[in-house]
Amino acid sequence: MAEAPAIEVSGLKKFYGNFLALDQVSFTVPRGQILGYLGPNGAGKSTTVNILVGLLARSSGAVSFDGRTYQREDFAMRRRIGYVPETGGFYESLSGYEFLQMVGRLYHLEENEVERKARGFLELFELERSMHQRLATYSKGMRQKVLISAALLHNPDLIFMDEPLTGLDAHTALLLKELIRQMAREGKTVFYCSHVLDVVERLCDRVIILDHGRIVADGNLEELRRSIPQSGTTTLEEIFKRLTSEEDSGSRVEQFTALMR
Repeated sequence: MAEAPAIEVSGLKKFYGNFLALDQVSFTVPRGQILGYLGPNGAGKSTTVNILVGLLARSSGAVSFDGRTYQREDFAMRRRIGYVPETGGFYESLSGYEFLQMVGRLYHLEENEVERKARGFLELFELERSMHQRLATYSKGMRQKVLISAALLHNPDLIFMDEPLTGLDAHTALLLKELIRQMAREGKTVFYCSHVLDVVERLCDRVIILDHGRIVADGNLEELRRSIPQSGTTTLEEIFKRLTSEEDSGSRVEQFTALMR
C-alpha cells in the first residue's frame, strides 16, 4: 500500500464575506519534502497556512495529515505541528527562557525535557546571555529566534514557516536553512512561505505558486521552467513574474521616476 502523504489538501475554499480568498486549492506534500509556497500579496498564502495550522476555519474542502482527516478541534494532531508565524505575539513580561518553558508545558512535555530543550535552543541561537531578560527588551532578530525555538521545541513532524528569516542576521539565517535541510533528511515535512525567491530556489525541493487564490504552478524548478516554453526564464524570480498577475515592474519604475521629478 502506498504511503499516505504528509499533507493532503483537496478542494480548499475560503470566503471572507463575499470575497473568495482560496478557490479550489488542492495539493499533496510527501514526507521529507521542503515545499515553497509562494504568491503575491493577497494571493492566499497566509490564509492557507492559517487553515492548515488550525487558526482559521475553512469554508469547504478537506485537509488530511498522514491520511487522517484534520479538524481544528483535533488537538492531538495539532501537537504534531510546528508553526513560525510571520508576526508572532509574545507575553513580553516573560523572559525568553520563561516563554519557552511555557510553550513546552503547553505541549505537555516532561519537566526535565522542557528544561533541557529550552536551554538548548537558547544556546543554539546564542541567546543564553539574555535568556533571563524580558522579551520586551529583545530585538526583532532575537524575538524571531525565540519564535523558531518555540515552533520546534516539541519535535513536530509538520513544520509551517511564514517568512522565518525575518530579522535574522546572516549567520543565523544560514544556520536555520541548514536546520531545515536536516529536518527534511529526518523525514519531517516543511511548508515554507517566503517572498525571498532566491532562498526558496536554493532551499526548496518543490514550489507551488498561488495567484488570486488559485494554484498557477506546481513543481520543481526544472518543471516550472518547462511550463513556460521558449520564454528564456531561468530563475524562480523570472518564473514567478511570468506566472503571476503582478504589473510589469518596468512600468512601476517609470512611474516612480516620474513621481520623483
